[in-house]
Amino acid sequence: MGFVDQTVQQDVRPLIDRILVGDCLMELKKIPSASVDLVFADPPYNLQLNGDLTRPDQSRVDAVDDEWDKFSDFASYDSFTRAWLAECRRILKPNGAIWVIGSYHNIFRVGTIIQDLGYWVLNDVVWRKVNPMPNFRGRRFTNAHETLIWASREQKSKYCFHYEAMKIFNDDLQMRSDWTLPLCTGAERLKDGKGQKVHPTQKPEALLQRVMLATTNAGDVVLDPFFGTGTTGAVAKQLGRRFIGIERDEGYVHAARERISGVTPLPDEALKTTTSKRAEPRIPFGNLIERGLVKAGETLFDPSTRIAANVRADGSIACKDNSGSIHKIGAHVQGAEACNGWTFWHVRRGGNLVPIDILRQQLRAEMAKVA
Repeated sequence: MGFVDQTVQQDVRPLIDRILVGDCLMELKKIPSASVDLVFADPPYNLQLNGDLTRPDQSRVDAVDDEWDKFSDFASYDSFTRAWLAECRRILKPNGAIWVIGSYHNIFRVGTIIQDLGYWVLNDVVWRKVNPMPNFRGRRFTNAHETLIWASREQKSKYCFHYEAMKIFNDDLQMRSDWTLPLCTGAERLKDGKGQKVHPTQKPEALLQRVMLATTNAGDVVLDPFFGTGTTGAVAKQLGRRFIGIERDEGYVHAARERISGVTPLPDEALKTTTSKRAEPRIPFGNLIERGLVKAGETLFDPSTRIAANVRADGSIACKDNSGSIHKIGAHVQGAEACNGWTFWHVRRGGNLVPIDILRQQLRAEMAKVA
């Protein structure tokens, strides 16, 4: 399914963009250590349903009663959870991360095991469903949300997070840990020839899109050990990511392959991610002098032009009774504890007053072209 990024380890290449058919605990052992960037896991919830669930009119609810969701007791579920989470941690790169989604039936047990294994919890995200299934028996609150745990491989991992992109996505407001999204319905919901749901817990693509846009880069490898009908693979292909899926149900595998084959990847331009200032290459003020964008002996001004400072060849500036960096002197002349000298100081260019940060961005753009 296309070119594999050169940063992907050689020994994991044969598994890229493939669905491994079989039990996840066995198939996980086939994946090399430190070879994937992100794990998204939608494991069995162990719903512990006793008998059929019916509506008030006695019609049967199409609930999750598949064998893959049944465990003999909590101990067996915990043992299974610990085993697959340990394998995923082995497979993750040192700076990798994991997302696990669950309900009140299992997520607290999963969270404990995640911490016991050495993962470092970053957030729990609440997916609030705009169209939840009602509580037909009327004996509990309507269960209108699921919980996702986001954790890095370890505390010191330098995990991927596109804060600035998520803020823009959210109309320039910091994205919160409660996400309001609808259940998978309509044309997105896969149906069989009889019009029945192919998979009872198919997740909406919007959920996976947000996860991948926030915590992966184009070309990253995303592992889904409970692949189902391939939502992770479909979204990964669309967003220029790579995937490895594991699924034991042949019917789900067939549906997933057919679904993914029909996905058209977005063009490269559409996959560029807005980065924060902190992610951009550091450029000292002295670099502007070296490149001639600001000259030694030139005068810098505050926005009102009431304060002036002279540029020195060593990258310092001098103003009245003090000299130092653009930040130190900017703070000094304002009587402040700190100052962003890049936005405080300006130079005259063509009769206009221009922030020196504009010149820094010009140099960054030149560096990006060379890269």
